[in-house]
Amino acid sequence: MKEGFLFCVCQGTCPSFAKENAYEITNMVRKIFNVEFAAIHPQLCADDGDRFLRNLLKGLDLDILYVAGCDPVMQKKMFKESFEAVGFDDIKRVGIDVRNKTTEEVEAQVKELIEKTREERSK
Repeated sequence: MKEGFLFCVCQGTCPSFAKENAYEITNMVRKIFNVEFAAIHPQLCADDGDRFLRNLLKGLDLDILYVAGCDPVMQKKMFKESFEAVGFDDIKRVGIDVRNKTTEEVEAQVKELIEKTREERSK
């Protein structure tokens, strides 16, 4: 299964991300889960975030894209045009709301979600 991991840090200045270290979390995902890529972006909902998503996903045959950041429902709305532009089905996106948590809390949440998603999709 091909998986990718993106961490959107909301410009790195949002107070709801102040207690977590996106670099540690992203590196943990890369090392433990052997994903195709693990990346941090400062603001996926901005214009350059749209371009980043389009360029990243264009021609990339991913089974799952994990996106840590804000509310998964908001992610769906914000990434819709970019996903449609490159034919990426939003059903492959697994959003993870990581706001207002510590690094340790986010790591535990991400680990649990990736393991659960892998188990469900392997059935």
